[in-house]
Amino acid sequence: MAAAPASAQFWQCATYAREISGIQIRGNANTWWGQAAGRYERGAEPRVGAVLAFKPTRRMRVGHVAMVSRVVSDREVLLTHANWSRPGRVETNVRAIDVSPNNDWSEVKVWYGPTGDLGSSTYPVNGFIYADHAPETRPALDNGTERTTALANVAIAAAAKAPVTGGLSLAQ
Repeated sequence: MAAAPASAQFWQCATYAREISGIQIRGNANTWWGQAAGRYERGAEPRVGAVLAFKPTRRMRVGHVAMVSRVVSDREVLLTHANWSRPGRVETNVRAIDVSPNNDWSEVKVWYGPTGDLGSSTYPVNGFIYADHAPETRPALDNGTERTTALANVAIAAAAKAPVTGGLSLAQ
């Protein structure tokens, strides 16, 4: 069910994360962490439905965002995201491991489809943006709130039921 929106277009990570998480932030992924300040709770604890905000790097200049579809342990999550290892496509239940020296989710390794394993690169992250733990001052969501919430619920439910064989499932 969650694959239906993915097949409709070439997905960028920020557009897809907004659609499935309910977090109404626009713009490149590298702006999400700053834009979330005062609008959404942010932190270093993985939670289902939260968006992991990657910092920009030399190779990933506009950062990346991905929704947590399952928390496996305090150092491992499964992500649902777009435009990572398959341009424009959605990947569900993709492993991400906290490899930070202080166990604080400041650096991660993420499953990379072409190699069929965790990638060799380590990525810096800002932390998690929580869709369901917004401060009282959060502005009203746009007219797509009900649709976005429904998509997020479908994506989370589908990810919870999907097998993690090899850690990767692609939506067409």
